[in-house]
Amino acid sequence: MSLKAILFDKDGTLLDFDLTWGAAGYHVMKTMARGDDAAFERLMVVTHYDLETRCYRPTSVMIAASLDEIGPVWAEALGRSDHAAVSDDINTLFMALAPEYLVQLDDPLAILSGLAAKGYRLGIATNDSEAAALQQAEIMGLVPHLDFIVGHDSGHGRKPDPGMVEAFARHTGLAAHEVALVGDSTHDLHAARAAGAVAIAVLSGPASRAELEPHADHVIASIADLPALVAGL
Repeated sequence: MSLKAILFDKDGTLLDFDLTWGAAGYHVMKTMARGDDAAFERLMVVTHYDLETRCYRPTSVMIAASLDEIGPVWAEALGRSDHAAVSDDINTLFMALAPEYLVQLDDPLAILSGLAAKGYRLGIATNDSEAAALQQAEIMGLVPHLDFIVGHDSGHGRKPDPGMVEAFARHTGLAAHEVALVGDSTHDLHAARAAGAVAIAVLSGPASRAELEPHADHVIASIADLPALVAGL
């Protein structure tokens, strides 16, 4: 049966992870450290942040983890016990900076609107918050073309678990094998495989082809190559 719906990861797939969140992350960590240079240094250590390039290294928890996983890591570095509040603060600060720092990969609006025009049902599934996903989809102009936006706090679990993909399939009334998840991390690919969906890896994020290829049904350079790929499926 042909592919009928596509679920997109956000960071590293639609947005340039390094140019967006690496740059914004410097300011978020400075704010969270509240002028304490030692706390700022600890945040850089636990997030594997490269100050010279202002990017998170490929080993960083920031790349694929959810906010409820990231919050305790930052809280420990800051000497705070209110993990949920730390997660909320991180989300609020990154959302405040998103309009200034958001850098898109390729042309998501052109690509997604073209796919929608061909009848594909589309969605975003991210380990970021649902509010952040909606905000950034609005900035990119994608909302009119999306059937579904889900974050780690939407009640469907988080990647690499299959809940987000399964929820998208239910929402669209499609079987899992009619759905593809496009993403730049093994979390994305594992979520797709666990749900019985098609796993499409993009090489536009921090992970390498060698890391992604064993877990993917298809590997493409970026979402720019997606229309041609899905046309042949």
